[in-house]
This record gives sequence, C-alpha cells and structure tokens, in this order.
Amino acid sequence: MRELPSKQDLRDWIAENPDKTGKRDIARAFGIKGSGRIELKRLLRELEQEGLIEKRRRSYRDPERLPPVAVLQVLPPDDAGDLFARPLEWRGEGPEPRILIVQRQSDPALGGGERILAKLLPVRGEDYSYEARLIRRIAAAPSRIIGIYRAEAEGGRIVPVAKGADREWRVAAGATHGAKDGELVEAEHAGPAGRLGAPRARVIERLGDPSAPRAVSLIAIHQHGIPDAFPEDVLAEAERAKPAGISGREDLRALPFVTIDPSDARDHDDAVFARPDDDPANPGGHVVWVAIADVAHYVRPGSTLDREARKRGNSTYFPDRVVPMLPDRLSGELCSLHEGVARPVVAVAMVLDARGRKISHRFTRAIVQSAASLTYSEVQAAADGELSERTKDLAEPVIGPLYAAWRAVHAERVRREPLDIDLPERRIQLSEDGRVTSVAFAERYDAHRLIEDFMVLANVAAAEELIRRQRPLLFRVHEEPSPEKLESLREVAQASGLTLAKGQVLQTSHLNRLLAQAEGTEFDELINMATLRSMTQAYYNPENFGHFGLALRNYAHFTSPIRRYADLIVHRALITAHGWGPDGLSPDEIEQLEETAKHISDTERRSMQAERDTTDRYLAAWLAERVGAEFTGRISGITRFGVFVKLDESGADGLVPIRTLGHEFFHFDGDRQTLMGERSGLTLRSGQRALVRLAEATPVTGGLTLELLELEGKALPRGPQPARKGANGKRKIARAKAKSAKVKRKVERKRNG
Repeated sequence: MRELPSKQDLRDWIAENPDKTGKRDIARAFGIKGSGRIELKRLLRELEQEGLIEKRRRSYRDPERLPPVAVLQVLPPDDAGDLFARPLEWRGEGPEPRILIVQRQSDPALGGGERILAKLLPVRGEDYSYEARLIRRIAAAPSRIIGIYRAEAEGGRIVPVAKGADREWRVAAGATHGAKDGELVEAEHAGPAGRLGAPRARVIERLGDPSAPRAVSLIAIHQHGIPDAFPEDVLAEAERAKPAGISGREDLRALPFVTIDPSDARDHDDAVFARPDDDPANPGGHVVWVAIADVAHYVRPGSTLDREARKRGNSTYFPDRVVPMLPDRLSGELCSLHEGVARPVVAVAMVLDARGRKISHRFTRAIVQSAASLTYSEVQAAADGELSERTKDLAEPVIGPLYAAWRAVHAERVRREPLDIDLPERRIQLSEDGRVTSVAFAERYDAHRLIEDFMVLANVAAAEELIRRQRPLLFRVHEEPSPEKLESLREVAQASGLTLAKGQVLQTSHLNRLLAQAEGTEFDELINMATLRSMTQAYYNPENFGHFGLALRNYAHFTSPIRRYADLIVHRALITAHGWGPDGLSPDEIEQLEETAKHISDTERRSMQAERDTTDRYLAAWLAERVGAEFTGRISGITRFGVFVKLDESGADGLVPIRTLGHEFFHFDGDRQTLMGERSGLTLRSGQRALVRLAEATPVTGGLTLELLELEGKALPRGPQPARKGANGKRKIARAKAKSAKVKRKVERKRNG
C-alpha cells in the first residue's frame, strides 16, 4: 500500500480536480487500496469536521472553491454592460467569488435576478474569479423571505410575514447577520431542509422593528424585491443633468397650460390646454393640447439612468412613500412641470369636431411654462362657479374651454362605450409618525374624468402616429375575458338576480348593460368587482392586439414617462419617427422590445401586488384596535377553506374560516362558487349580505379573521357536534385491532417463557 497523502495533498488534489471528487476517484489517484481506504475515509472526515472540505452526497470539495457546474443568480448589468453572477450556495469563509457570465451569440438574453445552471472556469489575473458559460436557465428567482427572526440556542428561525405562509425557516448560528430576537429581517434560501426539518435560510439584511409604522411599506418593498435605493453612479448622472434649452423646440410658453393633479401629487408630468377651433370648416370644434415632460432628453438609451429605469420598470406608490423610477433630481425637478418654470415637453395638439371625434393631431418637441399647478378639487370648484384667488383669473380663459372640450370628448366616449367599471378608491390617511388616522373612499370629480379622457385621447394619437409612420413601439394590450371567467361572472350575475346574455360576440356594451342593471342596487359594488375580476390583465407588447376595456383598436402609453418605462419607449419612438434628435429609439432597444415588454409587464404586476399588500397591512393595523367589533359586509369570494367578506366601512377583505361556520361538513362547488352545509343545507355564495365580528387582525401579515354572525339578515344555524358518518364503525374496528394485538402479545410472552 502506498503512503497515505497529507491533508494538504488531499485539499490540493480536490481543488485541482473539482469534477473527480468522489472517494473512489481520490483513492485511485493516490493508489490507495484495501485497508488504506479506511484511513482515507478517516482523513476526509477530519478535513470535513475542520471545515476545510465539504461533503456533497458522495463527493468532496473545497468550500473556498466552486464546483465546475453550479447554480448562479444573475446580477444586473454593470456600468460597462457586463453581466456578473453570484453563487447561490457559498460555504467559504471569504467573500463570495465574482463570476463573469460569458455569453455566446446563441444564448438568450439574461436579466438580473434570474437563476441559471452554468459551467465555471477559474481565471487568474482578473478582477473576477470565474467565467461562467450558460448551460440552461432554471427559473425566475424565488420570492425573498421576509419575516420575524426568533433567536434560539443555536441560530434561530424565521417566521414569514407573507399572508398564508406557514412554513418557518431555520437559520444556522453563523448565518444570522447579527439579527436580534423579534427583528424584521430579509433572508435568502441557503439550502434544502434536513430530514423532516425546516428549509435553511441566511439573513442578509436586518430591517428593524416590525411594529414601527414605516415598516409596513418596507416589508412590501423587500418582500417583492423592489429596488428602493439608487446606486451612486445613477444619482451622480442625474445630478449632472442640466435644464434643456429652447434650441430645436417649438416655443409654446405663451399658451396657458395647467397641471391638474391630486393635492398630494409627488410629480407633475402632464399639462393641458384647450381652446375653441377657429377653423370655419370645423364649427363648434375644439383644439386640445396635451404636453408631457420630455424625459427622453435626460434619460438616454444605454445610459446608467436608462438601465436603472428599465430595471425598475415603473414607480411604486405607497401611502407613506413612493419608490420612483427616476431619481428626484429628474422626477421632482427637471421633468416636473412646475408652475411658472419653462420645461421641455413632447406635446400633441388634437383637433376635435363638435361631437368630440378626433379629426387630426400633430406632435411637436417643445418648451412650455405652466400657468398654474392646480388640484382636482379646486378645478372642480371653479367649474362649479366657486372661484378662489388662484382660479378666478383662470376660470374663463383656461378652465371653461377645458370643460367645453371635455364634454364633447365625454359624449364621444359614451358612444364608444368603454367598460364602465366604477369602484371607489380607498384613501388611507396617515399621521406624521406614519400611523393610520382614517380610511375613507376618495371623492371623484368631473375634473378627474377630464384628465383621464384627455390622456386616453393623447395615448391613442401616439399609437396612431407611430403606426402611420411604421415605427416599432410598445402597445398597451388588453384582451377580452376568457370563456371560463365570463361564465363565472354570469354565475355571480344570476345569483344576484341579474342577467348577462349568452351566445354573442362579447363587447364592452354587454358588460355595461350588466353594470347598469346593478347600479343603485345592493349588488352594485359586487357586480363591479366581479366584472373587474373577470378581466384579463393588461400588458405591454410590440404587437397590437387592441384594448378591449377601452374599446380601442390602437392604444399605447405616452402620458407618463416619469413613472412608466413603456411611455419612455413611446417617446423615443416618436423622436426617431420625427427626426428630432439622436436620443430616439436605438437599434438595440428595437431588437429587445419583446423582452422589454415582458419585463416591464412583470414589474408592473410586482408593484400592484406590493401596493395591495401594503394597503392590507395598513387596514389590519387600523382595525387591530377594534377586535370584537361587528361589521356589515358582503361575501366577495368562496374557497375550500372559507369565505371572504368585504367590509362596507373600509373595503377591507377578511376571511371566515370554514371551521367556524358550524358543526357540519360543507361541500365546495368550484363551478358555482358556493359552499353548502351537508346537514343544514345552508348555502354561501358571492354577493350575500353578512354581519361579521372581527376575531383577529394581524398587521404584520395584513390578515383579518372574521366570525360570521348573520347571512342575509338571518342568524347562522347552530347545533351540537354530530357524529361523523361511519365514525362508530371505524372506532369498533380500531378497538378490535387493538384487542387482537394484545392477545398476540400475551401468546408470544407465554411461548418465550
């Protein structure tokens, strides 16, 4: 037998031969046979115990080196556009190695957060340790683990804050990142569970006190992976930006444009102006101008700002903060159309006939100067004749013509019959320290509709202009509901005593007739909500599939490039189409339009979910002090595990668990969306009025648990717990088996004795 290798010899050989690290490979390499294999096994175990190598199934590797094939997480591109990655499982004591992804021409485009399986090649003399070549994509990165850390003797565990999550995660002693008991933490997956144990995680960030008011939106930001801090180079580029001059732009500063926004608006990226059309060939017509901040002037294709904006996809709005797509230097200053300040815009002048139909439009790159930054409420008051110091000089020359043009546009909208869903918007009021003071439904004025209708008109003009000029763009697509969702809506309508006709090519007018039947009845909100749920989700696409909800053939987002990357793409397409400058849509962007469309559709959904989760948590925090109180509401959803009830007062949704509905079995009918009591025949379905008691409110998850007291004004039937069908027989069989086993044991004892 050859002499056994030293521990260092073994480590060196394992590091140099990462693809041959099985015990048999090592023994063969060192010529170890027979009883020497026992000694080799002992050496390998000692190295493992000392943390110098790591056993992975039947092979060993140096924890300070990566295996030849590994799972990696792709990082966002750096300033030079290079893609780097990080290993998902790194056990070394030093910093994680830097890995450069070397892409072949045939490889698919990769984005930050994706997970890939890659072949790794060690390199020397570079500022990275490995080069990675893609083998295959694995899947999108899993959601981050956000939860409450609970310290234990060795490490601890994480209790997730996501609603409905019941799986805890184990944290090893060396993976706590200094977290303290009760702290809110962000963690990442660190390996599979041990046998019958919880999966492993490592803490990567401590987020502080979970009960702090400002933690509500912070949880959503981290849980959904929303980038909330701008890198230094992005901020530096924004700070270097200078106000645009008038060179090459049409001067529209003489026109009294105004911005109309909510009182708490964080940016002002659109301004409007209207006047009667003085063309004799268009009697009673109007000219409507919509001017949109020229974000493309500051955010150039391929720049650091551009890459960050694309990564974010859109701004995300919470009751206590906004996570913007662009740094405040742009969104709050240079691209915000402040009162009395000259700002660069891309504007469109639309000529309407007396009936509100668009006859023509003209786009221009211009400079405007807002005459006033107005709120919806003060514009509406002025239109109703209640003038203030700010609006008295604007009522006749500005506000009057805006409403005259809007009435014509609105009449055309009514004829077009877009989907007319009317759901009140919840408004959560916070105190200065971030605590909920009230939850109310926001007031809605004609001033809101005026701006919305003008923005839709401008978006249509942008789509039509780019189609006419045969330029690539991103359309806003909204497809009609699926037959399955339509049938579910029909079921809800029938249960409410309303009708939705069958056997027709679906048009928005059919759904509007259903909504009109419900208007003013007790089923009004339910039918609006059910109709909304039946809709497919709108998305972005380079191909035009129309917009069902708006009943429009051509539609693109143009009116908010401060907060939506899709609008920036459309602005660049218009710049290229008109030859306004070198900052238009680049060939690389055109090539990646499909990928960009998918990415920003995903980021939009991410933001919507984060905003919804935050609202739920704020509502739970507000209601936590009213546990035990009774509320009226309406059943808004049916599941196998219970019913959801939407409370009238706040619009919050709470769950009535099925176990609390009574001492009987409930049959769930997924097609009809009902729960029926086996014994009592009690049937629960969407739309029924309910009286509930708040049993539990959990702010950290946003969960509300309710107890159902009355249904349609009648108390729920209660009674003694009945014996389950067949339970007596099962108990008899179990007793007989136990008796038989006892007899067998006696016989065995006698035989052995």
